[in-house]
Amino acid sequence: MNQYQRRADLIPNLVASIKGYSSHEKGVLEAVTLARRQANRASSDLQQTPGDEQKLQAWQQAQAQVTRTLGQLTIISERYPELKAQELYQNLMVQLEGSENRITVARGRYIKAIEQYNVTIRKFPAVLTAKVMDYTPKKNYLPDDVAAVSKAPTIDFSQNANAH
Repeated sequence: MNQYQRRADLIPNLVASIKGYSSHEKGVLEAVTLARRQANRASSDLQQTPGDEQKLQAWQQAQAQVTRTLGQLTIISERYPELKAQELYQNLMVQLEGSENRITVARGRYIKAIEQYNVTIRKFPAVLTAKVMDYTPKKNYLPDDVAAVSKAPTIDFSQNANAH
């Protein structure tokens, strides 16, 4: 969850850096801010009751929404070459890309851990303990849009590197 929090922490600065260039893109900026707020709320709810499947699902949906809205933010930046040339924006996007990569790695590790847990509680002798302790198989992470979150977004500054 730390990777998701790091990404969420970058969003206000990204929105602020884009605001001046794209005042007529207000709806997307508000959607990104709202998605971040909902993701933070879902994270807080999940931390209070970590085993709650409904809260886990709400958290996963909130994170998928953040990913979608950040994609819209990247599209906006494509319309403003002078924004892409701005050092602050470039630094924020590099940090965002790093966060997305760490999220992808962490998601893969989480999926493998759940798979390993589910296999382990079904094997002898662990199955005996699992039955006594009422361990049940866990649902694995499956976002609504698997293709959208299966790879980190690509960010390319090379096209407008000489804008200023």
